[in-house]
Amino acid sequence: MKNAKIAGIGVYVPDNVVTNDDLSKKMNTTDEWIVERTGIKERRYANVEVDKNYIMGAKASRKAMEMANTTAEEIDLIVYATLSADYIFPGSGVLLQRELGCKNIGAIDVRAQCSGFVYGLSIAEQYIKTGTYKNILLVGSEIHSSGLDYSDHGRHISVIFGDGAGAAVIQPAEGEGKGVLSTHLHSEGEHAEQLAVIDPGFSKVPRFQPEMVKPGGSFYPVMNGQFVFKNAVVRFEEVIKEALETNNYTVDDLDMLIPHQANLRISQFIQKKFRLPEEKIHNTIMKYGNTTAASIPIGLSEALEAGKIKDGDLVCLAAFGSGFTWASALIRW
Repeated sequence: MKNAKIAGIGVYVPDNVVTNDDLSKKMNTTDEWIVERTGIKERRYANVEVDKNYIMGAKASRKAMEMANTTAEEIDLIVYATLSADYIFPGSGVLLQRELGCKNIGAIDVRAQCSGFVYGLSIAEQYIKTGTYKNILLVGSEIHSSGLDYSDHGRHISVIFGDGAGAAVIQPAEGEGKGVLSTHLHSEGEHAEQLAVIDPGFSKVPRFQPEMVKPGGSFYPVMNGQFVFKNAVVRFEEVIKEALETNNYTVDDLDMLIPHQANLRISQFIQKKFRLPEEKIHNTIMKYGNTTAASIPIGLSEALEAGKIKDGDLVCLAAFGSGFTWASALIRW
């Protein structure tokens, strides 16, 4: 069986830059407060009249397909990771299939939140390794800005998130030992409500209640920040070690770590824990905020463009998010 490889990668972020000072006009916050707690200076917000979730995914996908020298007609499967889909149903995968003009291929939607891109990569990897498909389009796309609580009650969450999309074309790798070496997926539903949007769920009658959309209502994200942080740093460390040990590597062998961009403080904690120099980790949260399923492809694309990842490098992708879910992938580039 051949390993899977990332043959092309593309990114799209909206033009609208929203600074911390911009947010301070909506809620009681400051640039200093946000930077101290998250490391974020700015993020992008989509114009939802134009940049719908699947439209952003399509823009990133076209760049990825161009890099991979692949057309929409050659794509065999779409794997679409998002927590902010365009519709309750159907998923955004079929909307992307329509937008790109792909054949009547399968479209799998992944609901693993911040771990969605790595979960999706694991799915794509299996189809490639078994020879079922040759060209898989993997997308992570998010529009958070339209679903945040901009009152003082929600400020600790709303300052974190931004909008954006990333996509990758997954193909069989050529050469022994190249491509995705392993993927590792985990979840712990015991803590599901510690970071979640509860409503409007289908397990409540009536589904829509006025108090849901009031400041602090269940229509908006809730997060136990300290609890999430404490779990994230533990799970990040575990899943990175798992990827390395499974393939008989150590941290010293690692050339690049692309962590999900949840909070700069989490990334810095992990960097210090593994004693990684600056050139071996890439962060983007300062410019884009937390873009959930899009953050890893955005970071990976930037690192590639900056020349921080070279042919033959050992690259680790790692994520932790709502669910709780966490995951990693180890790649020989």
